[in-house]
Amino acid sequence: MKSRRHDLGAAARLIALWVVAVMLNYPWELAQSVLFLGANEWGARWWHCFIASLGDGFLVWVIYACGWAVFRRANWFERPRMAQYVLMVAIGGLIGVVVEWIAVHVAERWAYTAAMPLVPVLDIGIVPVLQMLILPLVVFRVVTVWTHWLAR
Repeated sequence: MKSRRHDLGAAARLIALWVVAVMLNYPWELAQSVLFLGANEWGARWWHCFIASLGDGFLVWVIYACGWAVFRRANWFERPRMAQYVLMVAIGGLIGVVVEWIAVHVAERWAYTAAMPLVPVLDIGIVPVLQMLILPLVVFRVVTVWTHWLAR
């Protein structure tokens, strides 16, 4: 019996990554919103968190593009080894730190409540940085499982 080779097209892979990233980041954005000043307006919170999750989907694309450039395979995340995990965490962490630092200290787009734990020296929130360290790993895994299941 011949086994089916699974190969998702580039457009379908990008769509799957973005959809899963948005779906997983939206609840995280909602949960952490109470740690940001001005998050007490419910309608604004739901909308703001939705827009932020759309941006998070784009940031997952950035991690994906970095992996594709480094490993020279479009499906580099499907059978990750240590190098792939290191890339996901390193790029995700870098993105998390840079986005938070610019948003808080340069653009002054948001500020934190006293409940937000901060990264020492940088004075940026730990929770949004953890988001970019943890969720991309989950997104890549969910997309892998989902697309392999669909290909059965």
